[in-house]
Amino acid sequence: MRSILAGVLLASSLIAATPKKPKLIVTIVIDQFRYDYLTRFRSEYTGGIERLLTRGAVFTDARYIHFPTVTAVGHSTILTGATPSVSGIVGNDWFDRDEGKPVTSVADGATLLLGGVKPVLTGSSPRRLLVDTIGDEIKMADGGQAKVIGVSLKDRAAILPAGHMANAAYWFDNPSGNFVSSTYYLHDLPDWVKEFNASRRGDKYCGAAWLTHKMPATPKELYGNSIVSPFTTSPFANEVLEEFAERVLSAEALGTHDTTDVLTVSFSANDLVGHTYGTYSTEMHDITVRTDRLLGKLMAAAERQAGPNNTLIVLTGDHGVAPSAEEAKRNHMPGGRMAAGVLRAAVQNALTERFGEGAWISGLYEVAIYLNRDLITQKKLDPAEVDRVAAEALSRLPHIARVYTREQLAGGGVVNDEIGRRVENGYNLRRGADLEVLPDPYWVVGDITASHFTPYSYDNHVPVIFYGPGIAAGVYHQPIAVNDIAATLAVILSVETPAGSIGRALTEMFAQ
Repeated sequence: MRSILAGVLLASSLIAATPKKPKLIVTIVIDQFRYDYLTRFRSEYTGGIERLLTRGAVFTDARYIHFPTVTAVGHSTILTGATPSVSGIVGNDWFDRDEGKPVTSVADGATLLLGGVKPVLTGSSPRRLLVDTIGDEIKMADGGQAKVIGVSLKDRAAILPAGHMANAAYWFDNPSGNFVSSTYYLHDLPDWVKEFNASRRGDKYCGAAWLTHKMPATPKELYGNSIVSPFTTSPFANEVLEEFAERVLSAEALGTHDTTDVLTVSFSANDLVGHTYGTYSTEMHDITVRTDRLLGKLMAAAERQAGPNNTLIVLTGDHGVAPSAEEAKRNHMPGGRMAAGVLRAAVQNALTERFGEGAWISGLYEVAIYLNRDLITQKKLDPAEVDRVAAEALSRLPHIARVYTREQLAGGGVVNDEIGRRVENGYNLRRGADLEVLPDPYWVVGDITASHFTPYSYDNHVPVIFYGPGIAAGVYHQPIAVNDIAATLAVILSVETPAGSIGRALTEMFAQ
């Protein structure tokens, strides 16, 4: 009887410790945000990051437990709690064998882009995401009353955290200089979005100076035609994004309903600056400190909107980043740069020599190689033997740590260590590549200044901070996975955990 009573009392204390349901959850993702950016620039933070570090629950050992560590995969993990093996988001891009063509993580030919320049363009959606998000669970639990909206400069970063049932996702379209959406969510852009776009917020940065850089004089030159432009590789893009996020809060009255609303905001310019200038560059330093101030503005706006003690803030990054090969060399670190074509050439040459002429590669994305299965079938070859020959050729290349074949990943033939488990977590049997290649630490593939995709610490170690009512401020050193965010929110909100979630609830931070 005594043990039963003790169990009841323990259960009661756990229930009492669960934070109250917030009226608004704001999930903030800083693209390409290593954990050490919190500590390296700590003395310069005076805004939102400062507030989170001093008044939030700060987890110092939060990591992604999958490979590859890229934008789409990270954003698909945060509010689903799933790994790519289940979520189906195996990269930013992959070769879709069902469709017989390359696809992006959010490509959807059944939708149209809203707000872009004519002619009418294809839109994007979360349909390739095989699991649901916390936002989806909230909406299913309350009959669709909650509002869930995602915003970012990148389409995948706006769409994947928000989920299938989101009211909208908005991202920046460089050719038009507008925030756009797709017909998956809406028949037309809301009037408030059209008004925001008509104000041309970004145009004011034409000719503006940033550090030693000067922005182009005209909007056409400023925005360019792709996500990488003078505008998006500067902190000015984050400033416009933050203004847009504040407009979402007010126009959609988020945090004022009888249920919990969700806003996801992903600051993509940090990633584009990091890729362009490097991990230890003055530019990366500057945009990080500026982002701290923007987070302060956004958090204040969210709390004004929802009222005192009604907002829960979650901050994380979607992946880290390696130093550039040049930075590593200056610091006498291991690492270097290998040409992007080296992997392709090694596979193509080996398979041609062994099995004859043909276009042996259907797609190569980062270090994921998809072989031409139609050619393999046509030549009546054993796919496993073809994979093995290609893997052996790749393994002979300098600075290649491991090569995994489809057969190894599907059949459990992977070394059972942390690296192997992360690669397995990232492998989806239907969408995964035939070959996954892992370079040695600090080796960059291609000519991009700084890169990320590996399972090494510099790419998987990111901040996770919770801040809001019922969250005990402090520093928590126990290891956690970014997948734990979704499970924790499910407990706080008393909803089902998303279908693919493998995380645990971080109850140690619940105020007693």
